Amino acid sequence: MPVYRIGLIGDFDPQVVAHRAIPLALELAASDCAFSISADWMPTEYLRAAPEKVLEAFAGFWCVPGSPYRDMDGALRTIRFARETRCPFLGTCGGFQHAVIEYARSVLGLTNADHMESNPDAELPLITALACRLEATTGRLILQPGTKVAQIYGTTEIEEIYNCGFGFNRGCAQLFDNSPMRISGLDQDGEIRVIELFDHPFFVATQYQPERRALEGKRHPLVTAFVSAVGQVGVEQPCAGSSA
Repeated sequence: MPVYRIGLIGDFDPQVVAHRAIPLALELAASDCAFSISADWMPTEYLRAAPEKVLEAFAGFWCVPGSPYRDMDGALRTIRFARETRCPFLGTCGGFQHAVIEYARSVLGLTNADHMESNPDAELPLITALACRLEATTGRLILQPGTKVAQIYGTTEIEEIYNCGFGFNRGCAQLFDNSPMRISGLDQDGEIRVIELFDHPFFVATQYQPERRALEGKRHPLVTAFVSAVGQVGVEQPCAGSSA
């Protein structure tokens, strides 16, 4: 049975609930697959200057919660690699926030786009503090019809768990108009909670943390879809992140 490697972009901390949940979520998602997966933690300080051949050894990437990262540039570099090489990518919470920043800087040319958690004086605060921090809070979302995320869930109304203090500055949403990065899901107050790249095989990022469902022994459709995309890459490119 082939084994496909998934790189977890982030600085592992056993005290972070999401960090404990993600390996379980991946294991559950792959339980019915004709392949298995290996999840490897990728510290952001290492990623800043890691040889590209190291990144090429992975069949997918998940940018995890737990920001601010020790090295923001290391995280952004690896997100960019996944985007440009069309490698399956999932970002949750901090991963969502940094996927938005990477795209704004690298594609839209907004080099001053930044995160107010790590740069309170940001000239273009793309990621700002939430009016009220969400502590393991469940909220309702509306997904845009026709998006990849709506297809994955099979519905346009969902409930998910958040644990975050920062989010996409909705005042900057127009900067992404007519670009392949689309806003796929909003919460009941109209805040941006899901984005995806329409021109990428699988590039989805969420403000919420789908991995937490694994702590109840439950599979999550979004994580399952991500793992399926990783397996598809392995079939089409047998040497990408695979070992027999």
